[in-house]
Amino acid sequence: MDDKSISSRAINAIPKKHLIYDVLYGFIQLTPLEWEIIQSPFFQRLRWIKQLGFSFYTFPGAEHSRYGHSIGVMYNAHSILQSIGKAVPDEILFQGNLISGPNENSEVKFHQSIRVAALLHDIGTFPFSHTTEASYIKFAETKNSKSKPKAHPDNHEHLGSFIIKKTKGPQGITTILEKYGLDPKEISDLVKGIGPNFLANQIIHSEVDCDRMDYLLRDAHYTGLNYGAYDRDYLLHHFRVVKIAGQEILAINEKAIYCIQDFLMSRFAWYSQVIRSARGAKFDALAEDICFHLLQEELIYRYGDLLDMVENDPERFYGFNDHYFIVLLQKLYYGGHLKDHARIADMVDHLIHAKSPRTVRIDQFNQKILDASDLAHYHRAVKRAKDKLEEMQDYLSKRGGPSDWIVDDLPKKDIFLLKSQKTLVRDKTTENVLWERDPTKIVRESGEIFLLSDIEESLISLLQNKTNFLPNVFCSHGAFDLLSQHFEISSK
Repeated sequence: MDDKSISSRAINAIPKKHLIYDVLYGFIQLTPLEWEIIQSPFFQRLRWIKQLGFSFYTFPGAEHSRYGHSIGVMYNAHSILQSIGKAVPDEILFQGNLISGPNENSEVKFHQSIRVAALLHDIGTFPFSHTTEASYIKFAETKNSKSKPKAHPDNHEHLGSFIIKKTKGPQGITTILEKYGLDPKEISDLVKGIGPNFLANQIIHSEVDCDRMDYLLRDAHYTGLNYGAYDRDYLLHHFRVVKIAGQEILAINEKAIYCIQDFLMSRFAWYSQVIRSARGAKFDALAEDICFHLLQEELIYRYGDLLDMVENDPERFYGFNDHYFIVLLQKLYYGGHLKDHARIADMVDHLIHAKSPRTVRIDQFNQKILDASDLAHYHRAVKRAKDKLEEMQDYLSKRGGPSDWIVDDLPKKDIFLLKSQKTLVRDKTTENVLWERDPTKIVRESGEIFLLSDIEESLISLLQNKTNFLPNVFCSHGAFDLLSQHFEISSK
């Protein structure tokens, strides 16, 4: 046998590496299981769903997708595991020989399960991400169903859970997971943050988790804004595992307090200046209102249709993406199918042609930092905004025409930077607040463990229980002129 033949056989014996080059982290290696998941049509669908909805109308660079974000979240989960000493060596992990049985390596399975759950956390994402999802949640087909009443909302988490557990055909996520010996239900529970391992749940769902670690940096990169900046390497270096009553919990060394502050303040600024900014939110608000109308008129896939397609006709489901939504709107608009719905037709015209609606600026709709511990003041501010909106809607209904519309984008949930121990005690579901999944735990050099909100030297602790109330209201140009005649609206 000549040297050339020996060399060829040696090369063929080396397992092929599956690599993806990421704009933030460089080369990311994948296990055979992860490679199969990423190559499946269910995951490839995420390439065609924008991470930030219609924010690219305002930030032209924000064309990035849920595909890249999901891989980045997996990489951050892997990095956290390495930081806390729970990662297995690369030469073992990337062999990919994960099969249930007497020889199963529990450490490998733990590591692989967390990576896969992070990878699949957005597998059920709707077109334009949370933009159209909000319409499905509001329409609440599942909750309102008389034949199959269920309590869960029609959101991306439950759709993703269904995909993970109910796709047993060729290239189905269930099929791939079972092929490598992973229980789809266990992965689904991890994705939802309700798995039996508390530490694993924290890595994927907490105030400082692998999801937020990625999207802050990724969104900052693609929007061109620096609001998502924080020192990722420094933060990773200070993750720790601590035990409370025998249970392992994820904590962060007190030396990284200021890094955590940067992280949480970055999220605060990102939420204010990107997600809830009137500049970027106006087209998302239009899309949400339009999508809700389409659901009412049965002009778009309903949630039940999606479940049926996932299980029985997956090839149709693969097309449920941004292109599906935009092409549907163009077809309805240019085909004259909205002629009996002048309000929606005008809104669709604004959306597909990127025509900016007017922002209604009035005292009741101004940004406010509200203290949720002062419930009277909090509810009063929210009620003032809702009452003023209803007053304007009533005014337009009496004096406006078919194209004089108003769209509200009032916050649907409170976003807290930090919850106080008092609030956690009031709302807790466990005996010890340190066993609550989401709050950031700080461990001192002495071994003492505290909630971040209890650290007096933390500036961020001053913002505990504070929520950033950002009510946005938009309207057509004709409606703006009418409203300006009766209400003291700023022209800026």
